[in-house]
Formats: sequence, structure tokens, C-alpha cells
Amino acid sequence: MNGEIIWLGSVASLLAGLATGAGALPVLFIKKVSDKLLDVMLGFSAGVMLAATFFSLIIPTIDLSSVWVAVLGVILGAVALHLVDRFIPHFHPALGAEGPPSRLSRVWLFALAITIHNFPEGLAVGVSFGSGDAAAGLVVAMAIGLQNMPEGLAVALPLLREGYSRQRSLWYGTFMGLVEPVGGLLGIALVSIFHPILPWALAFAAGAMLFVVSDEVIPESHRKGFEREATFGLFAGFVIMMLLDSLFA
Repeated sequence: MNGEIIWLGSVASLLAGLATGAGALPVLFIKKVSDKLLDVMLGFSAGVMLAATFFSLIIPTIDLSSVWVAVLGVILGAVALHLVDRFIPHFHPALGAEGPPSRLSRVWLFALAITIHNFPEGLAVGVSFGSGDAAAGLVVAMAIGLQNMPEGLAVALPLLREGYSRQRSLWYGTFMGLVEPVGGLLGIALVSIFHPILPWALAFAAGAMLFVVSDEVIPESHRKGFEREATFGLFAGFVIMMLLDSLFA
């Protein structure tokens, strides 16, 4: 594989991950954002992820292989995330503790939750670049960066309300995205070495991302009574990402 593609994919996945820190920056100046606005932003994030999943991962899988590979790969990705989510203890500031009981501190459990949530997104960026199509990879990285910004704020604000300092809340919001370059490098490496697995890797990443959207992002955006506003946010994110994918891919 072209070394330039590997370098570009690594940088793009890092920048997409750091977008969580950019989204968390307001915690340095404010202590509260209205629940309605935050839910709209989370809905927007979900819409972007859904569009990226369909247009940048599932459709290319079908074009490269077959609908059956797409179906099986999506199922495998969802089952893998389900098993990880069920058997690895972790903690979400909004949803609380999940998985089996653990003696780990809340900070480490939170770090595990971040890893579970963000690793599939980094994998999606890496696999997209691993296909050798830089334009497609950049579109996926752009999508992940866009949806990471409201998620960074959604992580940092609850921590601030729980008594963490502004700087520490910002750090955790930024740290949330630093898992993604790891997933990105793994995705690039796997597809580079084993190019025939590309359709499977694309579909697997799609299934993992769909699981995250349905299991975490949408329920969180509907938790505080602003379901309709979050739904319109989802539609806005989906349409904007669909346009970006059409214009730049």
C-alpha cells in the first residue's frame, strides 16, 4: 500500500479523535448547556454516524463483494460489540455502570467505556483508508470528527457537574477520542496486509457503529424528554452527511 495513504489515514484518524476535545472546549467557559440543545446535538451525532455507516461502509461493501457479505459482516460487528459491552465492566457518566461488577476505579471504568464506544469509529476510518481510496477515507474521517464534537461535550459536561475541574473535564473529553487513532492504525494494517478481507472489515465496522448508535447515542438523546428535538437533530446530521458523502467521495 502507498505509504502516503497510511500516513494520511493515521493523521485523519488522529484529527477525527481530537475533535472530541474541540467539542468539549466550552466547559472551560460554561458549566451548563440546556438539555434540549445537548439532545439535539447528540441526535445530530447519531444521524452523521448512521449516514456514514450506510453510504461509506455498507454500500462500498456491497459494491466490492455482495449483499451477503454486508449482512454477515454487520451482524458480526454488532455481536462483537454486544459481547464486549456485556462482559467488560465500564461506566458512562449519564447511563451509570454497565457490565459485570468490578473493583476498578470509576475513572478506569470510564476509560473502558470510551474505548468500547470509540474504537469502532477509528476502525471505520482506518479500513476506509486501507481500501486505498483517500477520498472515501477522508469522508469517513470527516463524519467521525463531526459526530465526535457533540459527544465530547456530552462527556465533559456531566463530569463538570460531578465536581471535576474544568481542565480535567476537558482532558477526559479529549481523551475520549484518542482511542480512535489506535483503531485507525489497526484498520489500515489489517486491510493492507490482508486486502481480501476489506469488504468484511467495512461491514464489521458498520455493524459495530450501528450498535453504538442504537445502544448508546439515540437512547441518551431521548433520556430527558426531548425525543422529537433529538429526532430532528438526527435527520439534520443524516442529510448533511449524505450531502458530504455525495460531494466529496
